[in-house]
Amino acid sequence: MKKVLVTGGSGLLGHFLVQRLLVDGLEVVALRRQTSSNLDHPNLTWVEGDILDPSLLQTLVQHVEEVYHCAGFVSYAPQDENLLQQINVEGTANIVNACLQNGQVRLCHVSSIAAINRKASDKVIHEDVQWDPMAERSAYAFSKFYAEMEVWRGISEGLQAVIVNPSVILGPGDLDRSSTQLYKYVLDQRPFYTAGYVNFVDVRDVVEAMVRLMQGNQWGQRFIVNGHQTSYQSFFEAVARLMGKTPPKFKVPGWVAEIVWRAEAVRGRLTGIKPLITKETARIAKEAHFFANDKVKAATGMTFRPLEETLRWSCGQLLRSESL
Repeated sequence: MKKVLVTGGSGLLGHFLVQRLLVDGLEVVALRRQTSSNLDHPNLTWVEGDILDPSLLQTLVQHVEEVYHCAGFVSYAPQDENLLQQINVEGTANIVNACLQNGQVRLCHVSSIAAINRKASDKVIHEDVQWDPMAERSAYAFSKFYAEMEVWRGISEGLQAVIVNPSVILGPGDLDRSSTQLYKYVLDQRPFYTAGYVNFVDVRDVVEAMVRLMQGNQWGQRFIVNGHQTSYQSFFEAVARLMGKTPPKFKVPGWVAEIVWRAEAVRGRLTGIKPLITKETARIAKEAHFFANDKVKAATGMTFRPLEETLRWSCGQLLRSESL
């Protein structure tokens, strides 16, 4: 029986990936911090630990054939810059080093579309665009880019690895964490929405892409994993309809967002509280790029679920959860 390691096993992506690997008949070792999980299976072993612990990672990787590196930290708050560097960059370096010590192990690294360079004039963005180190990007984007550099270093030293760059991952998870907060925004019946577009992908489709890529021969490449592009207004309206809530009604003009992020930055410096809106999130919200999925579809033969199906499934699961 093939044995695999999943880091970040209790997160949104890790949770559904572990489930899929168990269904496929694999033995799974899942690394988590102190977060809980209701997943229990005779072929699943939970390990509490930290990707900043090189000796632990070396021990775990010695006994597996594949590693799915899902653990990471998402934040656009300026005060989290050091934590982003530690978890996303140093943690990935530790994973890569552990994999290199086991010459037979293969790695799937979860990056982000944030690590793919973009220009305001770009309507469609592909994997081969060159990173511009002089471009204005968030600390999160730089941390994911430098994490990829660690994986490319491993590839240059003989590691069989593939990189996936998901867009905003949608699925029923913790309402107070990561992208699931978008559903909470509607549940709280917030009144405002911003202009602009966002790229989304179903968590189950990300899992499918990762598994198929690891079963193929796509080593030394990266793949955008993105299902759809939609406006924030359309997204919030669809979620509100499915959850029986009132959607945000008031559009925030771009100039107001520019004022708000500056005010939030000052508040954050004075109080230490993370800002609700940052310079990066305010400006991302005005973009209208589509991150192309042609390459991953050609490599895997997969298709992406319709956005309506993803939202109906996610909202239904969240409404049935104990937290609501």
